[in-house]
Amino acid sequence: MQKTETEKNIKEAPLHWSEHREEAAGYWQLKFLLILFWSLPVVVLGIIAFPVGFFYFLFSRRGRTESSRFLQKAALLVDDPKLEKKCRSRFGPLRHIISFSLSVLEKLQAWGGKFSFNDIYFQDDDIKELISGLEAGKGAILLFSHLGNAMLLQGLLNLGRTGVSRKIPVTAIMDMKVNPNFSRILNELNPRANMELIFPEDIGSQTAVLLEERIASGGLVLSAADRTSVDGRNIMIPFLGKEAPFSYGIFYLMSLLKAPVYFVFGLRRGDLSIKPKYNMHVHKSPLSFDCQRSERIKRTSLLAFSFVELLEKYSKAHPFQWYNFHDFWMERDNGA
Repeated sequence: MQKTETEKNIKEAPLHWSEHREEAAGYWQLKFLLILFWSLPVVVLGIIAFPVGFFYFLFSRRGRTESSRFLQKAALLVDDPKLEKKCRSRFGPLRHIISFSLSVLEKLQAWGGKFSFNDIYFQDDDIKELISGLEAGKGAILLFSHLGNAMLLQGLLNLGRTGVSRKIPVTAIMDMKVNPNFSRILNELNPRANMELIFPEDIGSQTAVLLEERIASGGLVLSAADRTSVDGRNIMIPFLGKEAPFSYGIFYLMSLLKAPVYFVFGLRRGDLSIKPKYNMHVHKSPLSFDCQRSERIKRTSLLAFSFVELLEKYSKAHPFQWYNFHDFWMERDNGA
């Protein structure tokens, strides 16, 4: 049987960054952080995040290596000369890792109810259409990335801080095994979380039916779209000058739901701000998936490419908020 063009672009990938557990503190170190979170003012914790990031920089060789790898790629494409200089600087990885340290604190703030919805600034994009649909009781799909702070936005959704007058049921496809200690701390931080979770390894033939029901009830379905597939079916898409693997399966699953798809990016205005304010960018995909299967496969590929196009755009504008400290392009696997 002759393969379609989309299937030719999909290939089995060797062991990739999303299959490795993230380097992170152990449970008791994070538990101590949680105690500090409840005991100290947020500004003080923001100051503490700087030495924490510095020690991570010193002792995480992989963090330094992958940060440098990414920043050197970004430096070739950023438009701002000052930003390019920061990316090329020998201190660029330190700045990058401290930015990540601050983002961890902001995740705790969001899940613990200490992050103000007033510090989220919606842009003049498709946010009005999204809110209008939610107010009318219609569900939608939100695709995030590991650029910026998706979990901060998920935390706000979990607490009902959406700007919408009704309580919105949220279902998230989330890999809790990548960093199980941090996931456990978030559960302790908010044990009555309203967000229903689906683990990638549990996705099966009935998942689309379940998610369709959630959307039909006016809910939101959330997923990161810059992870590789659990079964290894990845579509190779140009990203920052070189092809990188993205999960074909997650985009195809979303296409089965026949619901509006929005790409969402939450980006801190200042990379190293201890009083963070975030710009929220919301882009609706113009694609419709109420079509025949052959056409759906083609549109799924277009959905993936359009997401990565936006991911690249915002990565070039905010390279120090790229929080994937892994061999994203599998360069070591390919002998690069």
